[in-house]
Amino acid sequence: MSSLALYRRYRPESFAEVIGQEHVTDPLQQALRNNRVNHAYLFSGPRGCGKTTSARILARCLNCEQGPTPTPCGECLSCRDLARNGPGSIDVIEIDAASHGGVDDARELREKAFFGPASSRYKIYIIDEAHMVTPQGFNALLKVVEEPPEHLKFIFATTEPEKVIGTIRSRTHHYPFRLVPPSTLREYLGEVCGHEKIPVADGVLPLVVRAGAGSVRDSMSVMDQLLAGATDEGVTYAMATALLGYTDGSLLDSVVDAFATGDGAAAFEVVDRVIEGGNDPRRFVTDLLERLRDLVILAAVPDAAEKGLIDAPVDVVERMQAQASAFGAAELSRAADLVNAGLTEMRGATSPRLQLELICARVLLPAAFGDERSLQARIDRLERGAALTAAAPAAPAVTFPGSGAPAMGYIPGPGAAPHMPGPDGPVAAPAQPPAPPAATAPVAPAAPQPTEGTAPQQAPGARPGSWPTAAPAGASPAAPEPPAATAAERRPGGWPTASTPGQAPRPAAPAPAAPAAPQPQAAPAAAPAPGAAQGAAQVRGMWPDVLEAVKNRRRFTWILLSQNSQVAGFDGTTLQIGFLNAGARDTFSSSGSEEVLRQALSEQFHVQWKIEAIIDPSGGVGAPAPPAAGRPYQAAAPQTPAPPPAAARPAAPAAPAAAPPQAPSAAPAPRPVHTPPPVSPEDDMPEDDDPDLVDSALSGHDLIVRELGATVVEEYTNE
Repeated sequence: MSSLALYRRYRPESFAEVIGQEHVTDPLQQALRNNRVNHAYLFSGPRGCGKTTSARILARCLNCEQGPTPTPCGECLSCRDLARNGPGSIDVIEIDAASHGGVDDARELREKAFFGPASSRYKIYIIDEAHMVTPQGFNALLKVVEEPPEHLKFIFATTEPEKVIGTIRSRTHHYPFRLVPPSTLREYLGEVCGHEKIPVADGVLPLVVRAGAGSVRDSMSVMDQLLAGATDEGVTYAMATALLGYTDGSLLDSVVDAFATGDGAAAFEVVDRVIEGGNDPRRFVTDLLERLRDLVILAAVPDAAEKGLIDAPVDVVERMQAQASAFGAAELSRAADLVNAGLTEMRGATSPRLQLELICARVLLPAAFGDERSLQARIDRLERGAALTAAAPAAPAVTFPGSGAPAMGYIPGPGAAPHMPGPDGPVAAPAQPPAPPAATAPVAPAAPQPTEGTAPQQAPGARPGSWPTAAPAGASPAAPEPPAATAAERRPGGWPTASTPGQAPRPAAPAPAAPAAPQPQAAPAAAPAPGAAQGAAQVRGMWPDVLEAVKNRRRFTWILLSQNSQVAGFDGTTLQIGFLNAGARDTFSSSGSEEVLRQALSEQFHVQWKIEAIIDPSGGVGAPAPPAAGRPYQAAAPQTPAPPPAAARPAAPAAPAAAPPQAPSAAPAPRPVHTPPPVSPEDDMPEDDDPDLVDSALSGHDLIVRELGATVVEEYTNE
């Protein structure tokens, strides 16, 4: 293999091979086709972008036997002499102005310039690093550059065209060269590696392009260094990062994820890995700023990779897109500004690690600053948390077989309305099972009537809003429907009200006789899955530990859950959290607390549960009790107190108008309308001790003056 450097072995020999400078090569080729070649040219631009190479190609085009032509033949003597590895031509003189920029050198050039070419069409002077020529030397060349002989051409190449005196620039055609775009340079390097037959990892070429900073020669030099150290596996990404001194992508991903989640421990752990790994902190901050720049662009332009705004492999672009979506626009801008300011402060710092840790602390703690950018960053975090909560899929309610209602839903009593208003609209009450026929229905024992100051007696677990309890073995699957009571005697839960002091309890009016039709026996309610009840009991047992884990992550969420919520139900995948009211539930959903609870469950207990916030006014008191030993857990319909036997019932007062009997219907009965009792005239007569009858009572401004010490300023009379 040749010992020549890579950039010399692949130096272009025609304008078609020059990459990234079409704005220069196309006009030059057109000028050669039109035979309108100037006597002096000025090529300027950054180093390694093709100035001197283009000057040599132009000399080949001018002196080719078939020229001037934009495509030299490559076969004539002049083309062979000026080829990539050719010996050079006596009629094409290259001068390094860094060592030949004085007045004497300019005078010698001027004296030799008037001699004609030896064997070519033109005598061409290529003056490299022209900005090193002194003003006196330029003034000595001014006359010959302004009015050269027909056979003389000048080509000045410089990286600092402003240092070339204006009288010389005004007599030349100026062509500014530019840095090569990263995508073009990466494609060219890939072709070179293909010619060299050395495999290169996907992430290596972007690193080489970044190290070359748009310079073809610099990029080729870096690529030559990597190819020289390649193993049988080729050039690997780890080898490139270690040799070029760039930060590994995993470190950048870790610190960016820590910034997105506000995880200070992870961020400072990355700082420790950077220092302990021997990486340059300033280089790490520079690479971090470059990553934040890419994230800012991706957040603003999602298809930045397709448009060429970001030069990175496909997998890296996908990872950066996920990172950009975890930030807000203000958060990203603030983080980039802080890292940029920290990079400036790190110049000459005695403790680079301390500066790096301070940068991370400033990015992680927007609440510690009161400026506008920090406030916007905090708002971004709140909005992102609300968006994550809103985007989370709603978990289905847990429904036990045969119940027809959610696990912690409201269970209306027999006297409830057919449709009860719920938090999300009217909720249809479950249909009551039909009453069994009188011949087969067992007689329920008499239940004592509630007295004043005492709560009505009911079966355990039959409280309003509670879970149905297990029916004892051998009991009837459903109790017969008691006679309907009047509206004044029944509360919304279906219990009779207490009697007014001094009055006897008002008995329920007997239902009108109806022909007894045989009805099918009501089937007992199916028992729920025992795993769901046991899972809910286990979650309630570990709920204090869950609250402690939440407290360590976010105190606001801990306060909200500990004071306003309780475990409502659990089916193995979805955890229902019951709140006392809709306000507490909405605060939990919109403040990002749901994600905090989910993370606490995932980190502390290694479970991935869905969270569903519901309204449970009972505060969790209606949670199902564990089944008794040796007794299966069964769901039963809510029990109501059985009516007293017919012999013990007092006679009902005669109703003013008996309601006609209604045919049995499957539709639920409408809610009874409460009619207030009439007011007798004597009830509206004032008493003797009524304070409103005192004639001496003050009113109006007299009362205000006496009680408040007010002063009447002016009185207006409304006419």
